[in-house]
Amino acid sequence: MTFEGKAFDTCEAPSLTVMRAWLGSPYGAVGIYFGGRGRGCPVQKELTPAWVASAHAMGWRLLPLFVGSQAPCVDSLAKRKYAIGSVPTTQGTQEGADAVRAARALGIDANSPLYLDVEAYKRGDTGCAATTLAFVRAWNKEVKRLGYVPGFYSSADTGVRDMETQRKAGTKDLPDVMWFARWRGVPALLTESVLHPDAWTPHARIHQYAGNVTETYGGRTLAIDRNAIDAPVARVAAPPGPPRASPSPVVRGLPAPLRARPAPPGAGRPRPTPRPAPPRP
Repeated sequence: MTFEGKAFDTCEAPSLTVMRAWLGSPYGAVGIYFGGRGRGCPVQKELTPAWVASAHAMGWRLLPLFVGSQAPCVDSLAKRKYAIGSVPTTQGTQEGADAVRAARALGIDANSPLYLDVEAYKRGDTGCAATTLAFVRAWNKEVKRLGYVPGFYSSADTGVRDMETQRKAGTKDLPDVMWFARWRGVPALLTESVLHPDAWTPHARIHQYAGNVTETYGGRTLAIDRNAIDAPVARVAAPPGPPRASPSPVVRGLPAPLRARPAPPGAGRPRPTPRPAPPRP
């Protein structure tokens, strides 16, 4: 299931009231930070299975983002406490399983993309890049093994550049979808300079082209990042229906109880269900 158009992401999932107000915006998809120890907004009071089902029913397409462990040389000082440890493959596998578990709990079905968010890190640090790559590959492999589609978000100049280098080298277990950040104010979905024109195409790219902007629709204001997208979006599980009634028991030797038939128009209430005849001696 893919979507082509505009998307926004924001640190904390907005209320359904806001999502309804924003139906008049140019955006058709929204990034949701559904899991990971490195989230900037770990408390997501709105993000519940009911929210996911309701937003999807409104017509919003969802882009699930998982902010797990970060590169040891991550630029953000606030993210350094979430650095990948000394066993990146094991850690990546564990966090891949965590991501799938969190997605399932929200009603995000198998074959949905899960986007691993790896923030910008120091360019040229080969040891850091190797650790990060090992973590990402293990995360991808586990997410795919569990039936989901591994995606990857990062800065075009660091994480994305390194993934493209590995793609050219034929490295396995790379992301299936690429979400790159380069804030120049205009979409460049298919013309990003660090990516080969044929890399991660078709329907496998998202470009975050502007960040930390404020927009208002329907009287509701949000601080968002802007994205252009031609990529997979979440498959959302249908909400459970009402419980089915237990079938009437059938006693051996007796006919099954009959259901009351609806009365014809104007005939009043339906007739009561007739009782089965007692067995003959």
